[in-house]
Formats: sequence, C-alpha cells, structure tokens
Amino acid sequence: MAAASAPAQGPCKRRGVGMLTQAPGSSRWLKTNHFGITMVSVATLLLASASAVSAATLGKRGQTVSVTPHEQYSSSIGALGCKLDTNRVAYWPGTVDCNNICVKLSHQGRSLHVLKIDSSGGAHDISYDAWNYLAFGKSAEEEPREGGGIDMQYEFVHADECKHLLHDGKLAISAATGLSGPVLNCIVQGNNWIANNYVALNIQDAGCHYGHDEVCTLDLAVSNQAKCPHMLGEQSKLDGKVTNVQYGTGKLVAA
Repeated sequence: MAAASAPAQGPCKRRGVGMLTQAPGSSRWLKTNHFGITMVSVATLLLASASAVSAATLGKRGQTVSVTPHEQYSSSIGALGCKLDTNRVAYWPGTVDCNNICVKLSHQGRSLHVLKIDSSGGAHDISYDAWNYLAFGKSAEEEPREGGGIDMQYEFVHADECKHLLHDGKLAISAATGLSGPVLNCIVQGNNWIANNYVALNIQDAGCHYGHDEVCTLDLAVSNQAKCPHMLGEQSKLDGKVTNVQYGTGKLVAA
C-alpha cells in the first residue's frame, strides 16, 4: 500500500532558532520551532495569563459571596475619601483593576453599587452602612445592626454605573501617594477606565487631612511626579470632612 502523502506545506525560511513557515494560501509567515510548532511570543503568553488571572479574580456574573461590614475608610490606591461616597466602598481580595472597580450587590430584593478601590487579605468587606442596608433594609445611621458574613449576590458591572458615587464622576487620587502601583500601571497602559477617568489632587492622604484641594498634572515624558500649583505633598492643614459610620452605634465619627 502506498504511504499517505504528507499534507502540503508552504515554503520555509530558516532564521535563527527554528524557521519561518508560510501557511498555504496565506501571505503571513509564522515562526515555528524545529518540530513545526508555531512559537508564540512571551509577551502574548503573559498577556493571556494576566487576562485569565484577572477574570478568575473578578468572578462571574451572579455569584454569591459572604459579605462582612467594614467601619473605617481606606484605599490602597490613594482614592480620596472626601471626593467619593465612603459609605459605598468594597474592601475585597485582589489588586484594584483598571476597569472593574464597580460591584453591584443584591440581597433580598435590595441592591446597590460599591467601589472596589481597596484590597483585603481575604475578607469581602463593604462599608458598614452599605452592609446594614443590604442586610436589613435600613441605613446604619437610622437603624444600626451588628453581625458577620451574610451571603449576597454580586457582579462586576461597567465602572460608569458607579459614577454617581464619585465627585464630578471622576476617581480622585492623591497626587503625592496614589500615582504609583496599580494607578500608575493603568495610566501607562492607557485606554482603560481609570486612565480615562482619574483626576490627581494635591491632597496627601485618603482621609483628606493635609494638602491643597487643587488639580495636578502628570506628564510621564517629563517626570514621574505630578506638577501642582503648590508644592507636591505640602502638609498644610485641610479639613476634608471624611467620616465613618461607627459600627454598632451608627454615629458619624471623623476619619
């Protein structure tokens, strides 16, 4: 019996390790190794891996998670508490994503949105007032309750759905401490929600105690530090009026 003929292949060009192979009927040249296996760039593999990790971290639509209350406002990315609704924040595992910072939570027919602008070591905390409302239907200021984890449904939605929680619809970041890490990574990447919707202010800390309430600009071609009307990070006293709803009492306490 005659041996089956090998499938037709396009011409080959040797170049360094492996070779370039032209697929039949195509003008594209694909890089293959000595075994004829197409070689994918390391950058492509890393990008795919990062996307997979991000998707796994964010979870799927309509999943359930045990949600716990969180009393004191904080933000690992330097989001300024005086420029957002601190009663609607999520303190969840995983680094802050460039696009997926808005979570819709639902429980017993009630729902609201929270901003994922901080990270936790494993707990799925949300602001005490948000937890109180979802769990019991009342604001923590009106009818404070105590308790632990309560199963709630969640899904990540488009960040625009959380714009009502932000001053002027912008994510205000401390120019002195926030333009690094995840936020800087988003800015460098470009074409994502944070890069397109952040504003840098010359305020030193998330509790808005020090600095100047003024807009700064960042030009990475010139410097990795923002330029502000006053000196960046100046410790002038600033009354940002960030408050926390005290757990169990519902009283407003200065942050």
